[in-house]
Amino acid sequence: MSIQILPNYIGKQWVHPTTVNQVDVVNPATTEVISRIPLSSESDVDRAVQSAAQAFQSWRETPATDRIQYLFSLKQLLEEHLDQIARTITIECGKTLAESKGELRRAIENVEVACGIPILMQGYNSEDIASGIDETMIRQPVGVCAAITPFNFPAMIAFWFMPYAIACGNTFVIKPSEKVPQTTQQIIQLLDQTELPEGVVNLVHGGQGAAEALIDHPQVKAISFVGSTEVARQVYARSTANGKRAQCQGGAKNPIIVLPDADLEMTSQITADSAFGCAGQRCLAASIAVTVAEAKGPFTEAIAQQAVSRVVGSGLNETVQMGPVITVESKMRIENLIQSGVSAGANLLVDGRQTRIDGFEDGYFVRPTILENVDPGSEIASTEIFGPVLSLIHVETVDDAIQLVNSGRYGNMACLFTSSGAAARQFRYQAQVGNIGINLGVAAPMAFFPFSGWRDSFFGDMHGQGRDAVEFFTQKKVVVERWFSGWSRKF
Repeated sequence: MSIQILPNYIGKQWVHPTTVNQVDVVNPATTEVISRIPLSSESDVDRAVQSAAQAFQSWRETPATDRIQYLFSLKQLLEEHLDQIARTITIECGKTLAESKGELRRAIENVEVACGIPILMQGYNSEDIASGIDETMIRQPVGVCAAITPFNFPAMIAFWFMPYAIACGNTFVIKPSEKVPQTTQQIIQLLDQTELPEGVVNLVHGGQGAAEALIDHPQVKAISFVGSTEVARQVYARSTANGKRAQCQGGAKNPIIVLPDADLEMTSQITADSAFGCAGQRCLAASIAVTVAEAKGPFTEAIAQQAVSRVVGSGLNETVQMGPVITVESKMRIENLIQSGVSAGANLLVDGRQTRIDGFEDGYFVRPTILENVDPGSEIASTEIFGPVLSLIHVETVDDAIQLVNSGRYGNMACLFTSSGAAARQFRYQAQVGNIGINLGVAAPMAFFPFSGWRDSFFGDMHGQGRDAVEFFTQKKVVVERWFSGWSRKF
């Protein structure tokens, strides 16, 4: 079979860049090449940005009630093609079909919230701030906005940004991860069916060069990014140095705290789902379980059983509970980090290395892995693994657990399992992270709440989703006006 080379989408046209440089898109379960993308050049990116810039004025003048009609149409198309897109996510990303469908459902929720822009975008006013003087705050779009999205949620994360941006009257350029471009390609094909005006949304494939061209382009006014902390910090610094507003989501090292009064069966199951779901490749994956006092023994035994019993294989098999990691490089990095934990003195309770799945012998599989008695100061305890690896640490009190949570560099999520309301309140009050879960393993906010993150997990002021997205994709204008009744219009 010939391998399809995915084109860019610029000005409602599918166009192939002039570049000859291409990258293979690989199915991580089978390692077969499923498509190729062009590494778009600076001139290709400029073409997309110019298309968005030319469309901006007429789009911002389109009433918000008209702009959201395209989103209503997109929602319906996403619902109708949910199974098809979920299958594409699984093929190129590796996660299970159930996980892919769940991801796409969260994307659709963001479209639904963005359809409320006629209300969400409203300003406010005060009459008679002084005698005969009124003051009004209105929101106006920023201009051309761009998003650089990661591999792990190829559908959902794009929708933290795109529907809000265009509903607010901005135009948009998206550069998806070169590892998972087909999902975005299918979504843009559906968006094209809504008859969205030319240039409002544009798609550019590519790697680091295309991303940097967007960040540096003088006509791009806002950058949205999700990736590792190291890259997020660089993107934020470079974007703001270029005078852009930026929201850059970084990495995480999410702890789960288990108190002795927690429901053991529920806690172990939910923790396993959090740590090993999506093969641990999500920014809300639990990566450390902190047992408090006498919770250590029972939880350790229960979570080990959850790990060894998890069914690993191709995500297209509906009986499979966990798929592969994204690349062979990821597999090697994860296995090397596991070894570093062992070398630092941790006990390898469940070893998921050297995994081979019948029929998928070349796939990038790592089974669930558990390290116990992990030193809180070790590399494995502080490094984002982004794989199905859970470290176990033991402390004696809730205060010790909270101190451990707050001592790390990241601040994305922390969860507590308990039946004590007092302990839960103390935890949510004192834990220095952006997303808190109580008896939950993945504290993923609904679309009408911001996807928060503190410290090295986020760079910027306004997060993705909900009202934060509206704030990010609009700029405020304050009008102070006075009218005298005796004035008449004269020329």
